[in-house]
Amino acid sequence: MTDSKIYLDTAPFIYYLEENALYFERIRAFFKKCYENRVTLFTSAMTVEEYCVYPLSLGNEKAVENFNTFVSGMNITVVAADKKIALAAAEIRAKYKGFKALDAIHLATAKFAECDFFLTNDKQLRQMKEIKIITMDELSSIYH
Repeated sequence: MTDSKIYLDTAPFIYYLEENALYFERIRAFFKKCYENRVTLFTSAMTVEEYCVYPLSLGNEKAVENFNTFVSGMNITVVAADKKIALAAAEIRAKYKGFKALDAIHLATAKFAECDFFLTNDKQLRQMKEIKIITMDELSSIYH
């Protein structure tokens, strides 16, 4: 796990920061291992939008601040979606039918960042073979 590059979809942030009853302990242990082992973590600027829209709709500025503090504290690289990533996302959607545009952007970003793993809870994304897709139920397989 030490030399791994791991891409984080939006769900892991939600589960951790909102202390999801089902996944909180698992994702907390994962982030602790990542921090201790200085694992390189990536996400997309799209994650910022996806995570922050709900708290902002409720006027919960504190949740947005907590998200930003967490991303900074964990030294997570937030990759901007540019033309190259957009084209790669289009290629992914052309190859894997049924992928949503936002999911394809996340996957393309992970490919662009040369990540070893893509952490999500969207089982449909396991169709993609160019990167190892890990769901929350499989999380311990990354670091055991």
